[in-house]
Amino acid sequence: MLQKISFIFFILFGLSNNLAAQYNFAPEIGVIAGPVELRSDYGQRNNSGNNFKNSGFGIGFVHFLNFSYNQKLFSKDSYFKEHFKIRTELSYSKSNLKHHGKYVEANPNSLAVQQLKAMYGSTQLLNLGLQLEYHFKNIHDFEKVDNNLSPFMSLGMQLSHYNTKASSTLGMLGTTAVTYPKYLTPSKGHPYGFATEKGAVFSIVSSLGTRYKLSALEDLMVDLRFQYFTSDWVDGLNPNRKIYTENKTNDWLVWFNVGYIHYLRD
Repeated sequence: MLQKISFIFFILFGLSNNLAAQYNFAPEIGVIAGPVELRSDYGQRNNSGNNFKNSGFGIGFVHFLNFSYNQKLFSKDSYFKEHFKIRTELSYSKSNLKHHGKYVEANPNSLAVQQLKAMYGSTQLLNLGLQLEYHFKNIHDFEKVDNNLSPFMSLGMQLSHYNTKASSTLGMLGTTAVTYPKYLTPSKGHPYGFATEKGAVFSIVSSLGTRYKLSALEDLMVDLRFQYFTSDWVDGLNPNRKIYTENKTNDWLVWFNVGYIHYLRD
């Protein structure tokens, strides 16, 4: 799956460059990196301390199709070409996960508390996707002036390959002596509410950010990403929702990243 996703990315990259040459688009490439928070079934829900302690790191490669120079498909004053870009992205992130919050801060002599404290996991994600970016400022106006800002928002979809592991320092998960009862109940086709597995999942991606013009061919980009997965197994935990009704949503991710963007043509 990893090879397939990487192969698809380079195919898309090649196709976009061919389109750029044929239709006079202005391609851009860049690298982005920053901390990620996988909002998972680990720890206390909506607890900032839990979210921060379960943060990881992500890095990505991005490619943009800039339509603002095209005169073949769009008229000179076309709103679309002056405000929209298509973004292709290949990114990787890893998060190490543990239970934090009030449920592990209770009676330390309790078996349940000990089981939660001993439980840990990790999730690796390889993402490939497309987003449509909307720039609030006219793209040509932004590109003409250094030290200029261009805020944007985006919406798109990604295909993610995930590799998740669930473990415990007390021993192998799946026994009453080691596993918190909540995770012993079968869930969504799995024998337990936890899993160590690999799989593929789609996600909806949205972001808010801005570009800062460094020079004619260079931008700095700051981006806050929200990614909602179509599965609740991405983190390796998924308590049975029919019994544990507090498990209401699928896994989702927040990524704050900073990037460097280079224009491949004037």
